[in-house]
This record gives sequence, structure tokens and C-alpha cells, in this order.
Amino acid sequence: MKKDIQISYEHFKNSSELNDIEKTLFERAIQARENAYAPYSNFLVGCAVLLENGEIYSGNNQENAAYPSGLCAERTTLFWVAANFPDVKVKKIFVVGGPKEFHEKNPPIPPCGACRQSLIEYETKQNENIILYFSSMNDEVVKVHSIKDLLPFYFDSSFL
Repeated sequence: MKKDIQISYEHFKNSSELNDIEKTLFERAIQARENAYAPYSNFLVGCAVLLENGEIYSGNNQENAAYPSGLCAERTTLFWVAANFPDVKVKKIFVVGGPKEFHEKNPPIPPCGACRQSLIEYETKQNENIILYFSSMNDEVVKVHSIKDLLPFYFDSSFL
């Protein structure tokens, strides 16, 4: 039997359509992106996380000459937040990525599969959706209301 999966998302043509907290997260992700260490791929990604206590933390991708040893912005940021605030829920995550050299035609850049799986872990752990925004430097933004929307067949502790 064939079944279909549908997801809902919001699309913003530019950041002027965002509310104040979303704009702040967008700006913080852009600032974090500027400090990314990506000398091999020249693909810079910044991430900003809003916690339930109202605090915002950011991070970026960190590459390594031994490629598998590097980490994406989403994971560096999320892991740091989880290590320092283990009992504080993540409300929103904003990711801005793309090549070092700006290209207007770059679409919004979604998290990679490994980051989606890591984000699912924390969404499941806190038993509350994490709202995710992703963009590139072209100012276009996509918003999903749960990480599960990007990874509908996710693996979690229920399989163990």
C-alpha cells in the first residue's frame, strides 16, 4: 500500500518578514558564520539557538584536514548548549550557510542528515518541538515547526 508524507513549512522571501526574535537569531547566525573555520570547503555555516530562558547562543562549523573529524555548526552549537544547560529546552534554531563567496542564487541551506539526526535527539529528549529556520546569505528563509518534518523516518531510543 502506498502512503504519502506531507510536511508544512513557511517560506519568507526575505528577513524583513521575520519577527524581532527571529531577526535577532538570523543576525546572530550570520555573525557566527563569519567566524566559521572552513578552509577546505569554503562552505561557512552559522547557527543561533534560542533557549526557553530567553538566552541565545551561537556557533559555527569547524573543519579538520581529516574531513570526518570536523563538525557542522548545528552540532557544535547544540552540543555546547546541551553540555552547559542540560535541563534548559531549546525553542528555536536558526542556521545560515553557504559558500564563502556569496551567490544570490543560493537557496536556503537545510541541515545535513547527521545534523537532522542530532537535532531529533534533543527534540525527543525534551519532548517538545524545536522550531528550525534555515537560510543562505540571499536572505530567503524556510521555517519548519519540528525537526521531524525534515526527517520523518527518524531513529530514536524507542528502537533500542
